[in-house]
Amino acid sequence: QVQLVESGGGLVQAGGSLRLSCAASGVTLYAMGWFRQAPGKEREFVAATNWSGVRTYYADSVKGRFTISRDNAKNTVYLRMNSLKPEDTAVYYCAGAADRTYELGDANQYSYWGQGTQVTVSS
Repeated sequence: QVQLVESGGGLVQAGGSLRLSCAASGVTLYAMGWFRQAPGKEREFVAATNWSGVRTYYADSVKGRFTISRDNAKNTVYLRMNSLKPEDTAVYYCAGAADRTYELGDANQYSYWGQGTQVTVSS
C-alpha cells in the first residue's frame, strides 16, 4: 500500500519559518513535490525535486524563500519555508511520481498524493 504522510504544518507569524516533511512508503518515487491550495483557489505548484535531488524547481512566488530536499534513505522529502507571508497560507500537499518525468511542475505527472497539512501564516 502506497502512502505519503505529511507533517510539520502549523500556525506561524509572518517572517517565521516552518519545515514540512513527507514520508513515502510502498513505492519508489522518481520525483517528489509540494503543491498547495488556498481557500477558494486552485491547487498550485510550489516546489519539486527529482530522484537524486540535483534537479529542483520552484514556483516564482517561493523562490529564494523555500528549499526542497530529499533523503532517499528515509524516502522522505522536506520543504523548508522561510520568510513566510500571509499569502503562503494554504493546505500543502506532498506528491510523488513513480515514472520519470521532466514536467515536475505539472500536477498531472504525480500519481500519489498525501492527505495535506495546513500552514497558516498570521500577519
